[in-house]
Amino acid sequence: MVSARLGMLHYVIDHVYGAFMHRTRITPPFFSRGWGGPKLELLERMAKQLFPMYVEGHNWPPPLVRPVWRTVWETKTARLREGVFQTPCDDELTAALPPESRTARVAWLVPKNVPPQKMSCVVHLAGTGDHTYDRRLRLGGPLVKQNIATMVLESPLYGRRRPFLQRGARLLCVSDLLLLGRATIDESRSLLHWLDTEEGFGKMGVCGLSMGGVHASMVGSLHPTPVATLPFLSPHSAVVAFCEGILKYGTAWEALREELAAQKITMTLDEVREKMRTVLSLTDVTRFPIPKNPDAVIFVAATDDGYIPKHSVLE
Repeated sequence: MVSARLGMLHYVIDHVYGAFMHRTRITPPFFSRGWGGPKLELLERMAKQLFPMYVEGHNWPPPLVRPVWRTVWETKTARLREGVFQTPCDDELTAALPPESRTARVAWLVPKNVPPQKMSCVVHLAGTGDHTYDRRLRLGGPLVKQNIATMVLESPLYGRRRPFLQRGARLLCVSDLLLLGRATIDESRSLLHWLDTEEGFGKMGVCGLSMGGVHASMVGSLHPTPVATLPFLSPHSAVVAFCEGILKYGTAWEALREELAAQKITMTLDEVREKMRTVLSLTDVTRFPIPKNPDAVIFVAATDDGYIPKHSVLE
């Protein structure tokens, strides 16, 4: 009974906070500049290439990246390094990225005096609004004591990779959401490949919170060998986040409808939302390949979450 009341309290708090932040327009809405035009068509095509009928035999190995590292600090037991590398996305995708996003950035917290063969490494992916390394590196502190390294990727369109005109995490176009996801997948897969072939790590994992968990699920499903995968408080698809959860109040539905009207396409707001569902269905992780070892996947979900409906975590 107590747990049920606490769950309802969390749900109410989510909605109160969401109403305050989104309905009062304190922050700009998501997708205020519309669908993304031709870029959306490109990203829809590229997203479909990750589904099983396209993936077999064509998804490995990814381009090998060679990060350039600098040491931020080191102690007797651990070292923190930051690296940069050119995004391994193909030419079409790289051209679609804002110039600020084409250089990838990563932080790497590694135990010292332990050979890679006796360590594991987990790639931590960013949730919505996580623009820096700090939160995820805090998770890495306790892991170092267990001989587990932490690699933190700065997402495209976030942090120092954020486009000049974008405020915070409020992506300007619907196409940007697909762009962020596809680039994150490509960069994460290349980092895992680098850890394996260049650094000699035998055990690897990928995890993420919220949006980062969706991306982690996709990366884990596409990896050719078993990789530990932990999606934390994540939906099965961006559809439920933007069309059913609290973020629907922070989405620029009218701007999306106006862009269609300018193209002589007349839609009601309900029809615009249905179009959004169709586009974002490309992020549905249940459409991706089954991971090589499903037992290496652990889902952590909330049953009373205002942002992610309960049915999504049961998909």
